[in-house]
Amino acid sequence: MNLEEYFARTGYKGSTEKQDLETLTDIFQHHIRAVPFENLSIHCGEKITLELEHVYNKIVRRKRGGWCMENNQLLGWVLKSLGYDTSFLGAYVFNPHQNAYATLMTHLVVKVVIDGKAYVVDGGFGVSYQMWQPMELVSGKDQPQAPGVFRFTEKSGVWYLEKMRRKQYIPNQSFSNSDLLEKKECRKVYMFSLEPRTVEDFRSQCAYLQTSPDSLFTKKSICALQTTDGFRALIGWTLTETTYNYKENMDLVEFVTLEDEEVEKTLKEKFNITLERKLVPINVKGSYTI
Repeated sequence: MNLEEYFARTGYKGSTEKQDLETLTDIFQHHIRAVPFENLSIHCGEKITLELEHVYNKIVRRKRGGWCMENNQLLGWVLKSLGYDTSFLGAYVFNPHQNAYATLMTHLVVKVVIDGKAYVVDGGFGVSYQMWQPMELVSGKDQPQAPGVFRFTEKSGVWYLEKMRRKQYIPNQSFSNSDLLEKKECRKVYMFSLEPRTVEDFRSQCAYLQTSPDSLFTKKSICALQTTDGFRALIGWTLTETTYNYKENMDLVEFVTLEDEEVEKTLKEKFNITLERKLVPINVKGSYTI
């Protein structure tokens, strides 16, 4: 495992000498535009494990993506290796269809402290809730980014992340009522505390999420990648391409349904992913929005 090989994977060619916010942001943006958020292993007969070397080989050498426990663990290793003050936090993801936060701590994020200021770096959420810049850990402050306006709110030691989106223009009107579309303009994303966590705290959740019939990740095959002006996502057979702010305060959301034989080609062309085993796409309705 070495940093040069990781940076070759993400295409980052900038400085690694300064442990400042500008460098952190640049490294982070290269990661989210090169490494997809994806759970395809579950749907092609592979097991997801959290050993760092396995994560490194999967993402860097096999040019795959991963979910939060993989993406953010790798990012944390990179940043720590560069000398950043980093730690892991654990979050509870909001389920819009149940209108409630999960009872299991399933989301791993990275906290980075620079010159006494704390930031949350999360490269493992995907779709429109993927932050594009590290977020300063302050309560009640709007933090506008390309995907929309993010905000943390702290109450009694618990931190909440929410996101305000723009209006959406959907040319393919047959998808205008898709359950994949988020209907609310302000959406809760997750909640967390500042208690430091380790990867060990996520092992049972990692097993549960890829095996339980109640898990979102067994119900949907997901692959999402940020682009320079939005993101693309393949959920089951539905390919979505979103362009942020393509008109004043409006995002363009384009949907297309793929045939089985188009899925593999689309993964290669749109996400630079080649799977070693046959993918069985799935998209059970509900519990996931973009």
